[in-house]
Amino acid sequence: MPVTQEQIARINALARLSKERALTEEEKAEQAALRQAYVAAVRASLRGQLDNTYVVDPKTGRKMGVKEYNAQARRQGKNGAKIKLK
Repeated sequence: MPVTQEQIARINALARLSKERALTEEEKAEQAALRQAYVAAVRASLRGQLDNTYVVDPKTGRKMGVKEYNAQARRQGKNGAKIKLK
């Protein structure tokens, strides 16, 4: 789920506030939840980009997805594309 501009503004406001004074427990919890949502959205976006990224096999010229390319490389005992998201 994408993060809204309001949520990003709140993340930034809490960051500025934390530089001025200590955050309350509620503010810390809110900041942690917002950051977690932001990181999840960035990962999802990157995953979408990677799912639409293709590698061209240098030997055959065949275009294949990164997952397929890595699986083929592992079967051949070679290193695949070094892309990993948790």
